[in-house]
Amino acid sequence: MTVWDRPEPPTRPVPLDRERIVAAAIALADEGGLEAVSLRKVAARLDAGPMRLYGFISSKEELFDLMVDEVHAEILPEEQPGDWREVLRVRAHRTRQAALRHEWLADLLGGRPTLGPNALAVTEATLAALDGLADLETVMRAVETVGAYFTGAIRREIADLRAERATGLSKRDWQRASGPHLMRMLATGRFPALAKAVHDGPEMDPETSFAAGLDWVLDAVAAKLARPPA
Repeated sequence: MTVWDRPEPPTRPVPLDRERIVAAAIALADEGGLEAVSLRKVAARLDAGPMRLYGFISSKEELFDLMVDEVHAEILPEEQPGDWREVLRVRAHRTRQAALRHEWLADLLGGRPTLGPNALAVTEATLAALDGLADLETVMRAVETVGAYFTGAIRREIADLRAERATGLSKRDWQRASGPHLMRMLATGRFPALAKAVHDGPEMDPETSFAAGLDWVLDAVAAKLARPPA
């Protein structure tokens, strides 16, 4: 039985429900990451005994599932775009925006899908937009490919933000600090392609880079969807 199938216990003596528990857990994670979340800490924030929470949630993993599903309510748009490409683009950008608000989400993206109502609604909307455009295998591969792109890109961006906080160095400061070593290595002539990229490559902000990469992936998906079946 999943956490969504299990009925909630009575709320007395301290009024509790899963909504309040999940909201408290998300607040803790927003403040200190997933390592700041435990049933004991959530209970303390709600002024309840830790054992009370086990009537609603059997493990921290279930709590994480509920937290991810709650954030999926932020990912699902109020109005669904009509075009499949725009549906996938909106999902990717809204997932990135949610992860920037809740950095811990990056640690839980990917892997086995969450089966909560909000996450299922996001998946349903995505598959519905692609329904009938190709065989089911192609559709599923398209969704997985776009998901793999934005999950990886989001994790990289969040990792950069965490590194900046941990070191106290902005990206520009880190580049200046690392520059002398990199220039010495490039001067050896052993890395000509890298040297060209460093000296002549464009510099894009994270949002622009994310959007550009997403367009490349969507172009590839469009080419697959347009290919007639063998």
